[in-house]
Amino acid sequence: MAGRFAPRPTRTTVRGGHVAVPADASGGVPRQAVAPGRTRTWTPPWPVDLGLVLGPLRRGPGDPTFRATPDGAVWRTSRTPAGAGTLRVSARGGVVRGEAWGPGSEWLLEQLPEMLGSADDPDAFEPRHRLVAIARHRRPGLRLMRTGLVLESLIPSVLEQKVTTDEAYRAWRLLVRKFGEPAPGPAPERMAVMPAPRTWALIPSWEWHRAGVDNKRASTILRAVRVAGRLEEAAGMEPGAAQARLELVSGIGPWTSAETVQRSHGAADSVTVGDLHLPGIVGYALAGDRDADDSVMLSLLEPYAGQRHRAARLILLSGRTPARRVPRMPRGDIGRL
Repeated sequence: MAGRFAPRPTRTTVRGGHVAVPADASGGVPRQAVAPGRTRTWTPPWPVDLGLVLGPLRRGPGDPTFRATPDGAVWRTSRTPAGAGTLRVSARGGVVRGEAWGPGSEWLLEQLPEMLGSADDPDAFEPRHRLVAIARHRRPGLRLMRTGLVLESLIPSVLEQKVTTDEAYRAWRLLVRKFGEPAPGPAPERMAVMPAPRTWALIPSWEWHRAGVDNKRASTILRAVRVAGRLEEAAGMEPGAAQARLELVSGIGPWTSAETVQRSHGAADSVTVGDLHLPGIVGYALAGDRDADDSVMLSLLEPYAGQRHRAARLILLSGRTPARRVPRMPRGDIGRL
């Protein structure tokens, strides 16, 4: 959950912020000596900020599927339609270099431009508030990525339903490391590819319990993986239609579907509703109303119709959040019961 209301690296601020990617250092950390994978270079006509664009894909600092390394690169693992793959992305001098390994390597490199925001159109956004305009000016590298993969964003979003950030990140980390497969190629230590749908379906009930996942969230994931093929088809739909298909699965509501399509589709207008703290953050930033609810938030974001998610991200990036005045949501661990 997003911290209330402190600019700390919690779920909401990470979703709106970015991962700190170290500057490219010549002669940085030595790479492992392995056979080279596939490579692709691409020169986007805009400034590239890997941490800002790819940051929403990271599910906590220990995410086995995401790593920012001291040499300035970002590593990701994905389960693509072609199979498991590892992708290393680096940017230097305005040129992006992608290296990929595994059966899904070709698919990952083909999707590289869209993953870095080539399908996004930030020029369609017109700031209506000074705070939003300043935030946009300070982050010219902000673009909304599109992964083209639904399940890899849906499952961790389900794990984040109505629990603290630490609980959700811990569950994702434990389950992927235990039931996923090692990342192909020379990936950093302990990186893994998330389990295949069938593997998710075969996880015993006690393993969900040990990971701190209650029966409601586990059952939602099990229902989703049983129709994984139909859900992945949603990647080719418009965001609204994709959300509607996701919400046909019991346990997936507007909050979860929005969190998913923001990443899988780069949905510029899919604002997150039902969040515990986002309405108060938006309300405080735009109207000084820290007690705003979803209806007030949507009213304040109405001038940004078509671009409401981008507006919300810029508000989060601005750092204008009210001071904390209530205790943080208590952390639970059902795995100890």
